Formats: sequence, structure tokens, C-alpha cells
Amino acid sequence: MGKDLKYIAIIPARYASTRFPGKPLAMLAGKPVIQRVWEQVSGVVDAAVVATDDERIAQAVESFGGRAIMTSPDHKSGTDRCWEAYQKQGEEFDVVINVQGDEPFIAHSQLRAIMACFEDENTDIATLVKPFAEEDGLAALENPNSPKVVLDNNSCAVYFSRSVIPYLRGVEREEWLKHHTFYKHIGMYAFRRDVLGEVTSLPQSILEKAESLEQLRWLENGYKIGVGISDVETVGIDTPEDLERAEEFLESQKL
Repeated sequence: MGKDLKYIAIIPARYASTRFPGKPLAMLAGKPVIQRVWEQVSGVVDAAVVATDDERIAQAVESFGGRAIMTSPDHKSGTDRCWEAYQKQGEEFDVVINVQGDEPFIAHSQLRAIMACFEDENTDIATLVKPFAEEDGLAALENPNSPKVVLDNNSCAVYFSRSVIPYLRGVEREEWLKHHTFYKHIGMYAFRRDVLGEVTSLPQSILEKAESLEQLRWLENGYKIGVGISDVETVGIDTPEDLERAEEFLESQKL
């Protein structure tokens, strides 16, 4: 996979969450959420570590046999936390995958899709998308909290937007999903090691500020973002209610 590159997954996990404090340690079917994330990724990549700013999370990770690295509480983004953790972990890897600490159902197929993007030597950064289905409906497509992505012929990102892109001229909006495949962005990223160090030092860009999307900073600075296509819908956990839904999902899957 990826011309014998070495991959490390770094999982940023903070204790202080506005909507769900202590979320990484919340129990999901008998295991902390962070343990389920770690187990999902550790079987696919060469190494996995949790990057945290809280001793309670670090202790929990070590208690189930994982590896945790303490990072500064002052990082503005998970990308910055990933870079500090990478520098501290002590080994050389070619690609760093930033896996959200609240995605306990991240699929092996998603990880492999993002890793496959680096088979193209021109790929600096990789991310994932999922096609919108017609049954998702116009409301889902127009939801500004669900960024859209336009791809070029080489499956690289042209632009990300909270608006619906592209605009289908001459077609009624209610018919758009019948006439075009729109892509929903899945917020998982992987970086070539040196690129990760570079992007953490870039100032905020004009487009990033306009749309409040960090990845636009990378596009504006000329980085090539490869895109893997996934048909898996992620089930992230942002609130206690999401945790309840995740429990029901696990029950239905008999995992």
C-alpha cells in the first residue's frame, strides 16, 4: 500500500469539550470511546498513538495497552497537536494520519482509501469524501455544516465549500441530486511527514477565514490534496445523545 510507505495514525483527544466534557473516556458498550478508535486504526497502520493534553486520558490509553503522548493544552487545531505528537513519538514515518478521537466506527476501508492516495507521488495531503445519495435529499446537500468538495480528473480536491458546489445552471435545485454526483467531505486527513510540519506554520488564509475551513489554507498555498472515495457513513460522537445512538448502532451490528 502506498509504495511501501510507513504510516502512523495520531489520534488527538482532548478532555475539555464544550458539548461533551470527558468524551474520550465515555463508555461505549463496555470500552472507552478512545479505546474503540485506537483498536479500529491499530490493525491497519504501522503504528498508532493518542495525542492528549490530559493525564486521565493518557492513563486510560496506557491501561488498555495503547500509547499516549502528552501535548500542549494550547493548540488551536488537531493538526497542530498531531505535529507535536509526531515529533515526540521518536520514530520515522512517511505519512501521518490524523484520526478524530470521537470516531469509534472508523472503517478499515476508509483508512486504506486515504492511504492509497499516496501511491501518487504528487499527493501532499489526503482526505475522504462520500457521494451524496439522491435519497439524502436537498436539505442534507444544502446543510452548511456538511462541506462539499469538487474533484478534478485525478481525484484531487479543486475546492471545498459550505455552499453547494458545483452550481447546476438550468436545473431546478430539487433535481440537482438526480443530475450530478456531489461529494460530502469526511474530515479525516493524512499528511506526508514534512508537509504536516509545513502546514502547521502557515498563517490563516483569506478563503479559510471566509468559509471557516482549515483545508482551504492548504489549497491556497499550493498543496495537492488527494481524495479517497468512501461509501461508509461515519458516526461521530459530539454529544451525549450521539453516544446513545452509537450504543444502539453497536447493538444492531452485534459488535
